Amino acid sequence: MKKFLRNPLTVVGCVLFGGIVLLALLAPILPLADPNETNLRDRLLAPGSDGFLLGTDTLGRDILSRLVWGTRVSLAVAAAATLIAAFVGSLIGLCAGFFRGWVDTVLMRGIDMVLAFPYLILALAIVAVLGPGLLNALIAIAVVNIPFFARSVRGTALTVSAMPFVEAARIGGQPRLRTLFAGVFPNVLPVIVIAMSTTLGWMILETAGLSFLGLGAQPPQADLGSMLADGRKVMLVHPHVGLLPGVCILILVIGINLIGDGLRDWLDPRLEGGAHSAPGAATSATRAADIEPDETTGDALVRVRDLEIVFGEGEASEPAVHDVSFSLKAGECLGIVGESGSGKSVTAMALARLVASPPGRITAGSIHIDGIDVLSASEETLRGLRGARVGYVFQNPFDSLHPVIPVGKQLAEAVRAHGGADRKAAEVRKRVTGLLDQVGIPDPEKACRAYPHQFSGGQCQRIAIAMALANEPKVLVADEPTTALDVTVQKRVLELLARIRREHGLAMVFISHDLGVVREVADKVIVMRRGKVVESGNVVEVLRNPQHEYTRRLIASIPRLGAGPEQSLGLDDSGKTEGGT
Repeated sequence: MKKFLRNPLTVVGCVLFGGIVLLALLAPILPLADPNETNLRDRLLAPGSDGFLLGTDTLGRDILSRLVWGTRVSLAVAAAATLIAAFVGSLIGLCAGFFRGWVDTVLMRGIDMVLAFPYLILALAIVAVLGPGLLNALIAIAVVNIPFFARSVRGTALTVSAMPFVEAARIGGQPRLRTLFAGVFPNVLPVIVIAMSTTLGWMILETAGLSFLGLGAQPPQADLGSMLADGRKVMLVHPHVGLLPGVCILILVIGINLIGDGLRDWLDPRLEGGAHSAPGAATSATRAADIEPDETTGDALVRVRDLEIVFGEGEASEPAVHDVSFSLKAGECLGIVGESGSGKSVTAMALARLVASPPGRITAGSIHIDGIDVLSASEETLRGLRGARVGYVFQNPFDSLHPVIPVGKQLAEAVRAHGGADRKAAEVRKRVTGLLDQVGIPDPEKACRAYPHQFSGGQCQRIAIAMALANEPKVLVADEPTTALDVTVQKRVLELLARIRREHGLAMVFISHDLGVVREVADKVIVMRRGKVVESGNVVEVLRNPQHEYTRRLIASIPRLGAGPEQSLGLDDSGKTEGGT
């Protein structure tokens, strides 16, 4: 319940919708007048009249009583129709998305036939055939909403059915129906529940619409639609008769939609520690006071001091990085190592305030890059910093490359992003081919016209490096750029990064969980665990004489050719591994 009510708008929705539903459920025991009792002497009394809190209608009936009982009827019909449409439509969508083939063809062509008619016209036609009445109206609105559930569920079921865990269940010989209802259905359930919360509001409107036209509730039965129809006749002189049921419908629909947002957050585990709004353009920075850069770091290009980053809000917040400090001069390479979840990537993303916010927030510390106070910089300054002064190379190059745009156009966009918008096309193309040639892509002219899927993983990583170098940044952040590559390609990418650092005098932050790789490229290293720096210093000294137990364990985990698992990494006096491994 705490998770469900975390969104303030959900609380508002629960109050609005829950209050009306509670009144409707308590209708039999509330001291209300008979909703169908007429008294022409008291007709069209204004709200607040003696004995009639909300006034009376054209036949002298108590509007409050009819409103409570009418809401009860409208909610019952809408809820029943929603359940029927959800059950039938979801079953069709699940079977079509899971079994595919002729099952999908037959079921979805039937759904297409229903969708060929406007839903309101189809509902009117069904009621015209079956005859006026609440039960027939219920059947009509349930039928016309089945396609909505079928299509929504089918799309999700198709995606889930292609996931590896479903394929593993099939290969393992699990019965197909068990795979469908135990594997696919739980992943589709949030979609169904959210669709039901959305559809319930539509069902209330559709029920009211049919009753407004005289095809739903029949006199003297009260529901919200028939009350609207009665009020229409006297709307100009006695607006309260039609306005009150209209307001009730409005509150019901708004409340249902707000509750739907809460259901989404409650049922989707990916939102457990997340936020309810889209991330901003930069990480939120809420520091108690400005921290001046440490002057003892001299001419350092990058200065990070006492950095602290948390995720979430209030009691749900979790610290990801705290008390992290380091400095980096031009031409130096800092290696950041640690196990998965130690805060390496979050620290690197924070350098340009790229941590998604919400849910991430920088709560303490300072970051200075090339004299710029990053945490107090405006969005315009940050746009000038990203790509121009700080370039990023990520672990998966396909995260940086658009799949349907030639790589030449993507590199040209990166070149023009910072002060190159007025460059001539020939000049930009020369720069792009030069970048591709610099990172070792054969035949750069031809490569410019190719798409990312036409390159190998190692070549895509080289293109991502070229994109990061497009505007000659002073700082290059390489976030595990070789993890997804084979050993041969990994060596070539490391050599490329080392050559680029020498030629351009870049300050480089190299992130990895492999101390062996960091030893080859870095000058100094910081070891992180659970968001803290547990050890730092010259890379050779740290590897030869580790002071922290966690660092010793990381070193011991590095594989050694010809050695058993119980033997740790051995280093000679130069900091190289024994035997050259």
